[in-house]
Amino acid sequence: MMDFNPTSSLGERVEALIDDGLQRQAGAQAARDYLGASRVGVACERALQFEYAQAPADPGRGFSGRILRIFERGHRMEDVMVEWLRTAGFDLRTRKPDGGQFGFRVANGRLRGHVDGVILGGPDGFACPALWEMKCLGSKSWKELKKHKLAAAKPVYAAQVAIYQAYLQLHEHPALFTALNADTMEIYAELVPFDAALAQRMSDRAARVIQATEAGELLPRAFHDPSHFECRFCPWQDRCHRIEP
Repeated sequence: MMDFNPTSSLGERVEALIDDGLQRQAGAQAARDYLGASRVGVACERALQFEYAQAPADPGRGFSGRILRIFERGHRMEDVMVEWLRTAGFDLRTRKPDGGQFGFRVANGRLRGHVDGVILGGPDGFACPALWEMKCLGSKSWKELKKHKLAAAKPVYAAQVAIYQAYLQLHEHPALFTALNADTMEIYAELVPFDAALAQRMSDRAARVIQATEAGELLPRAFHDPSHFECRFCPWQDRCHRIEP
């Protein structure tokens, strides 16, 4: 039961109702029973263990309605970018003939990934076939990406691209990574050559996380200070720092 005090604006009430609905919808979805390749590059292997084990978030640390709305924005903008790229002359495929996503599964399905798309043809200067990955970012994050490029600014996304290129055998040509500035609608694009060493490290890391979790072994946390940026935004911060390293 939501408590609307007399000072709540109409916008606040509608926002609260929408967020409540989104959180209920998210809670009703089946938990992912595998380690997602898009997550393998996160800084902390212990956090990946909690995620792979489907550990519930600490009280009060689940995704807020606002964050769920940001996720939804990203999904919608991805569809928009698909249409824009096709209009620009790219032969971009986001679904297989049977309607399924392009992706891979290894380790008996315990590690899986689903890619945004595959480019089979395009304007001059774009070698194909090539992986396509897309993100929608706020201005600050987008500017960091533009200044420092993918590998330095967004290592999680760089790891995602490398492991997708490896397992889908799309390593011969650079991937096209695009990012949309959600505030200004500016587009960032980068051709990302295959980083075989990074792909191998991420594959090894995924195997380590899966094996340790299934053996009941807890891997070291990446950061020992609970006030570290990565820890403050971790859904399992409280329980992690109650456990001895």
